[in-house]
Amino acid sequence: MTFPVIVNLAIALAVCILLYRMQASHMSFTKRVFAGLGLGVVLGAGLQAMYGATSPEVAATNAWLDVVGSGYVKLLQMIVIPLIMVSIVQAILKLRDAASLGKISTLTIGILIATTIVAATIGIAMAKLFGLSAVGLVPDAAEAARGVYLQGNQATAQEITLPSMLLSFIPANPFLDMTGARKTSTIAVVVFAIFIGISAVGIAAKKPDVFQQFSSFVHVAHVIVMRMVTLVLRLTPFGVFALMAKVVAGSSIHDILSLLSFVVASYCALALMFCVHLAMVSGAGLNPWRYVKKIFPVLAFAFTSRTSAGSIPMSVATQTSRLGTPEGIANFAASFGATIGQNGCAGIYPAMLAVMIAPTVGIDPFTASFLLPLLAIVAFGSIGVAGVGGGATFAALIVLSALDLPVALAGLLISVEPLIDMGRTALNVSGSIAAGSVTSRVLGETDMRVFDSDAEVNLDSEEQAV
Repeated sequence: MTFPVIVNLAIALAVCILLYRMQASHMSFTKRVFAGLGLGVVLGAGLQAMYGATSPEVAATNAWLDVVGSGYVKLLQMIVIPLIMVSIVQAILKLRDAASLGKISTLTIGILIATTIVAATIGIAMAKLFGLSAVGLVPDAAEAARGVYLQGNQATAQEITLPSMLLSFIPANPFLDMTGARKTSTIAVVVFAIFIGISAVGIAAKKPDVFQQFSSFVHVAHVIVMRMVTLVLRLTPFGVFALMAKVVAGSSIHDILSLLSFVVASYCALALMFCVHLAMVSGAGLNPWRYVKKIFPVLAFAFTSRTSAGSIPMSVATQTSRLGTPEGIANFAASFGATIGQNGCAGIYPAMLAVMIAPTVGIDPFTASFLLPLLAIVAFGSIGVAGVGGGATFAALIVLSALDLPVALAGLLISVEPLIDMGRTALNVSGSIAAGSVTSRVLGETDMRVFDSDAEVNLDSEEQAV
């Protein structure tokens, strides 16, 4: 390890000590996350200015930062499946009403898919406004390699049909799905948990003693899992700091500037869609400003980590303890939102790509004959998109293949993919939280005392554990 790397790590350690002292002094969770985000940007920018994005010093420093950043993400992923299992089972045991379960599922999924169509429409409008087109772009070696990779995966995307996608939601081996082996594993675990809950409710009248014992077991498991969530979420400011520093330090300013119009158009579309989410929440009777303040830590983590699935524990905790959404609805929204109807990855991104690539094969993308099938395919393709890095690529493959467009041209955007994916992931998580919040309000289940409270969730207290 060279002296410059040691200095870099010493600075990073000093920042972590500062964040810990902020936690020890009981500074609010939101302020700590915001501080971690800002300090990560400052450190990353400093490293790039001093050494350059491709320097060995930055690479070595990022390797150590990755221990903190990716380590935090892995801890969150560790608790995703246990959280989904116990939370959904417990919610069903409390509901004891299949009709309510059906309403929650229908409303949540309906909102997710509808907002994805709106997101795609906004993406198309931004592509038109900024005059985006893939015509004339010349790929370099990395982009060409990415194009080859996309073409190699095109066959998999072409084989997907709506029946096959729906069939993939059924957990033939639920224990395999608990390992996250498939793109639809999260939904499959949700389905398995629903079956467990419904089966338990079915014996409540005939075998009340057994039901009570099982209910007590689920309650104990739920308390323990939520304590695990609390312990992991305490590390959020540190994880956000490390992830942000790594991204900024390793980003190529030259590549970003060369595709600046696409980056700006993408973030304009993301910002507009976030405004749609706020309009939905406001229309449901929730104060949008208070809503934004309460969900900011989740969006900051999603932005830096680029994983919708990894954001599930934090999303559920935020919805239940800060927005007043019942746990059952929060879990459905977070779980389904990680793989269905992702507004950023499955809505805006593939729609913009299709509009950019269509002119390369002589198609006018702004005609009804092109746009209507595009929106329909986006809605279908948004079902079962993986909630981890690469989900947007898979969604784009489905859309471009269905429209018979050259998928290799999508590789032209590889240099700015991480930068845009950060915003897309944050929008995905925002969409799932908005779906949960609106569903909760429509069903009259939101605890407005919790939502209207300005008190911060204290992650350092057993009694107020998230």
